Amino acid sequence: MGVWNFPARFDILKHYGVVQNGAKGVAMREHVRKGVPPLAAICGVLLVLAGCSGGDGSKAAPGAQPPAVPVTAALSVKRDVPVQLRVIGTAEAYSTVSVKTMVNGEIVKVGFQEGQDVKKGDLIFVIDPRPYEAALKTAEANLAKNIALKENAERDVKRYAYLIEKDLVPKQQFDQVASAAAALGATVHADNAVVENARVQLGYCFIRSPVDGRTGNLFLKKGNVVKANDAALVTIHQVAPIYVTFSVPEQSLGEIRKYRAAGTLKVEAAAPGKEKHPARGTLTFIGNAVDNATGTIQLKGTFPNGDRSLWPGQFVNVVLTLAVKPNAVLVPTPAVQTGQKGQYVFVVKSDQTVESRPVVTGETNGGETVVEKGVQPGERVVTDGQLRLVPGARVEIKAGL
Repeated sequence: MGVWNFPARFDILKHYGVVQNGAKGVAMREHVRKGVPPLAAICGVLLVLAGCSGGDGSKAAPGAQPPAVPVTAALSVKRDVPVQLRVIGTAEAYSTVSVKTMVNGEIVKVGFQEGQDVKKGDLIFVIDPRPYEAALKTAEANLAKNIALKENAERDVKRYAYLIEKDLVPKQQFDQVASAAAALGATVHADNAVVENARVQLGYCFIRSPVDGRTGNLFLKKGNVVKANDAALVTIHQVAPIYVTFSVPEQSLGEIRKYRAAGTLKVEAAAPGKEKHPARGTLTFIGNAVDNATGTIQLKGTFPNGDRSLWPGQFVNVVLTLAVKPNAVLVPTPAVQTGQKGQYVFVVKSDQTVESRPVVTGETNGGETVVEKGVQPGERVVTDGQLRLVPGARVEIKAGL
C-alpha cells in the first residue's frame, strides 16, 4: 500500500466519523500522518476507543437475578358470607291521606304548621260549626216534641184498651188510636235518625288527623270557604313505618320465593354515602306480575323508620339478604384479574415468587370476592402491582405502592 496524502486521507476519515476531537482524534491523526493504511488506522482507533471507554455502560454479571417486583398482598380468609342482591330503590310513604272537608263552610281554625308532625286524632281544621249546631238543636227539638206525642198516644191506647174490654167504645175507635200511636213511634225513630245525622254533620266541622304522619303544604288557609269533598286541604304522609320499593331481575324471583318460604328476608336501605348505618327492615311484598318492558318484578320492604332516616321519594341503596353461605373463601376484589383464559390471581409462594392461578369466583360483597375454586384459606394473593408480574417472578411485598 502507498502512503496517503495527509489532507486527503484525513478528510475521508473525518467524513466517515472516524476522526474526532480530543485524545481519540489525535491518535487517528498520528496514524494517518505516518501513512498507516485506512483499515489499520480504523482498527487502531477502535482499540483506542475501547481502551478509553472505561467503566461506562457496564452490564450486570451473567446469571444475576432480576430485581424483585414491589407489590401489595393480602391473605385469603374463610368466613360466612351473606348471599345478597343490591339494587336502587325508592322510599314510599306507608300511607298517604289527602284531607278534605265533608261539609260546606268557612275554615275558622288551622291546628298545625306546614311540615309539622301530627298524631292520629289531633285537631287540624275547624269548619264554622254554628249552622250545624243550629241544625242539631232543631232536630233535637222535633225529636222531643214527637216523643211527647208518642207517649200521650201510648197512654190513649191503654185507656182505650180498658174501655174496649168493657165494650164502652167501638173497636174501630180503638184501632184508630193504636194506629196513631204506632205512627208517632215511627216518627220518633225518624227524628232520632235526623238528630244523629245532624251530630255527624257537626262532627265533620272538626277535622282530625286520621294517621300519625307529617303534614305537607297547606292548600287552603284560615278564612277560605270550602265545599264538601272538593279540594284537598292538606296531604299527610305516614313515614313511620315506611315502605322501600325496589325491583329485581325476574331471574332472581325463584331464589327469592324459595328463601322467603323458609323464613323472613331482611332488607337494608341507606341513602348514598350512609351505607355504614343502614335502616333495617323486612321484605313484606312481592309483586304479582313481571314487568314485560323491563323484565323486573317489584318488591317492597317495610321499615320501622323510628329515626326518620328514610324519607318519601328518596332514592336509596337497597340490600336484600337471601341466605348465608358458610365457610366461604374471600380475597380482596382487586386481586382478581381477567385474562384471555378467564379470571386468575397471583399467589405468593413461600420463596417470594408468584404463580398465576385460575379461579372461579362468586358474589362480591364489601370489597371482597368469594373464590369458589382456586385459592385456599390463608394463601397470600397480590392485590396491586400485577401489571409487572409473570409466573415465577420474585416479589417484594410493600405496605403500599
